[in-house]
Amino acid sequence: MQLPRHSVAVDSLADGAFDAVVDVRSPSEFAEDHIPGAINCPVLDDAERARVGTLYKQVSPFAAKKLGAALVAHNIARHVETVFAERPRAWRPLVYCWRGGKRSGAMAHVLREIGWDAHTLEGGYKAYRRQVVERLTVLPANFVFRVIHGVTGSGKSRLLHALAEAGAQVLDLEGLAAHRGSVLGGLPERPQPSQKMFDSRLLAALAALDATRTVFVEGESKKIGQLHVPDVLIEHMRAADCVLLEAELATRVALLNDEYRHFFEDRATLETQLACLRSLHGQERVVRWQSLAAEGHWEELVRCLLADHYDPAYRRSAMRNFARLPQAIAVRVDSPEPESFARIARRLIGVRQEKSAA
Repeated sequence: MQLPRHSVAVDSLADGAFDAVVDVRSPSEFAEDHIPGAINCPVLDDAERARVGTLYKQVSPFAAKKLGAALVAHNIARHVETVFAERPRAWRPLVYCWRGGKRSGAMAHVLREIGWDAHTLEGGYKAYRRQVVERLTVLPANFVFRVIHGVTGSGKSRLLHALAEAGAQVLDLEGLAAHRGSVLGGLPERPQPSQKMFDSRLLAALAALDATRTVFVEGESKKIGQLHVPDVLIEHMRAADCVLLEAELATRVALLNDEYRHFFEDRATLETQLACLRSLHGQERVVRWQSLAAEGHWEELVRCLLADHYDPAYRRSAMRNFARLPQAIAVRVDSPEPESFARIARRLIGVRQEKSAA
């Protein structure tokens, strides 16, 4: 199909042919999801879009277009005077909106009239989103995963970070989802992204991986917090070779005390999160946990949660969902110190390389 002049297909995003990707949708649209690396230069903000839409329905399309044109012209001028002011003559931006229509067309037209080689994205964000969904159904099959397992507090995320620092290839799903994957897994001052944004981040992370090298990933359920991990990725993770971390209870408590330190200052949130476990453990047990939190008995609380909630949940799910876990390489975490995880990472990279060479 012949694309309109100055319009490019969504596949061109991978070519690196543009100096910037400019999203001209409203701030709320941009916040829900956007092309990774894009900058938001709205031609209509959320309130302005509402004004134009109301005028369209209550007065006439002509009145709405007249107001919209004035607002768009004003906003484009402001972006030219600020965001784009220092861009060189050779700057080459790609501009997109919801469908690749009037909003991106207006911005690109002005930029071209100035002298920049501006293009629009055919189909806009909708075409990009369609590609994300399609690629997430096929791309995970390209990789060989090695899944890090272990009961809660054994240091799986720390090992994943140590592997990355040691030069291994990792996929940090909890980092992409901004959640540690448990009832207490929310991160302070870092809300989870939307499902669409998580999908975009995940696709970008997968696209950056080398399919000829092993990818280490933490064993996850189908949901991380409120976000769903794509089925195809879960299927390939569950069929992969595994590494099983083993740690003494004291090491696990120390690691969790460090990871959940923010709850020491926000006991109300902790008590609210614990209340979510009433249906599983009953009122009496949860009230006891909340009392331990209110009194600041952190170590005892962590030990109780591990024994009564986390460890039984892990035993129920891990062996059922990961077929190769019984054949996992078992690795001992001898302390909560970073060097312990660095040693394990070096060992695993060596094991991986030896197996690859064989």
